[in-house]
Amino acid sequence: MPLDRTVPLNSLGFAKAPADTRVVVAMSGGVDSSVVAAMLAEEGYDVVGVTLQLYDHGAALARKGACCAGIDIHDARRVAETMGFPHYVLDYENVFKDAVIDEFADSYLGGATPVPCIRCNERVKFKDLLETAKDLEADCMATGHYIQRKLGPDGAELHCAADANRDQSYFLFSTTADQLDYLRFPLGHLPSKNDTRALAAKYGLSVADKPDSQDICFVPNGDYASVIRKLRPEAAQPGDIVDAQGRILAQHEGVINYTIGQRRGLGIGGLSEPLYVVRLDADNARVVVGPKSMLATRTVPIREINWLGEAPLTSKTEWPISVRVRSTRPPTDAILRPLSDTSATVELLTPEEGVSPGQACVFYDPDSSRIFGGGWIHKG
Repeated sequence: MPLDRTVPLNSLGFAKAPADTRVVVAMSGGVDSSVVAAMLAEEGYDVVGVTLQLYDHGAALARKGACCAGIDIHDARRVAETMGFPHYVLDYENVFKDAVIDEFADSYLGGATPVPCIRCNERVKFKDLLETAKDLEADCMATGHYIQRKLGPDGAELHCAADANRDQSYFLFSTTADQLDYLRFPLGHLPSKNDTRALAAKYGLSVADKPDSQDICFVPNGDYASVIRKLRPEAAQPGDIVDAQGRILAQHEGVINYTIGQRRGLGIGGLSEPLYVVRLDADNARVVVGPKSMLATRTVPIREINWLGEAPLTSKTEWPISVRVRSTRPPTDAILRPLSDTSATVELLTPEEGVSPGQACVFYDPDSSRIFGGGWIHKG
């Protein structure tokens, strides 16, 4: 049905009154999504809050620093009660385990450095939850992510958040054009996180001073190895630490205890220069080490590309872009060379250290805040 242009667009972009616009808000129980729900409720929208139970939260009730635990479900419910809109908790444990946790374990054992938060957005929140929002006859789904959705000449575009320190584009590169049509990110334009907390205080929310989540929700204290050990007990197989020529330098207690670029804790002394983990050979239970120069990468193979440009990815042999190969690093100049609609090589104009299979490579317009999607780094 075409929009009625005689009615002004509301803040979510629909030509109808907020009261006639239903929006499902994905509520983690943190301050960001809580403020989104409260803001939209105050504006008069027909808000429905939904929180996902992603894992057995019984053991996580007392753990701080991770999202979607039991206490967070309780916090989300309190916000809904405060603002007077319905709130539902959906059990997504099986979906989360199959779509996120199992792959996390397998890819880690394969020597990769996975980013499960991206897979959660891609396979759970922006897939299954988004379909649930449509089943609830919502006009759109809103989240508390710090990223911007802007309308361009050819439709919705994905742009970095106004606050570069809070930008979450690295974790949302796999958002498709169809999903972007349905999603809304009301916090992306805010100058800083302080503005979000000020809004939480304004609405009288109990989570106004709640600390930000720091860990992957199912990895307490960032201890990947302990989680992998529980999921895949065989992963603690001891083996050799070797140099690039295959010479045995020391022993290790499982490749799960190492990451690309690691220097400390190798147990190798008496050498003329420091050594770093440059490769994990999980099949042979080997940790390969070498000098820092071996960490420098210029050519990065990419697959599973989600492309958000108007012209097809393969319409050019080269795309001058900026890329981010780690969430903690700023974008760097690069050349994207497509191999197919979903695969490419990226040439970094300045080599980067610690580029690891399993991480994402996100594509940015070097001349604006726009995100052109991205893909997954693999071994080539």
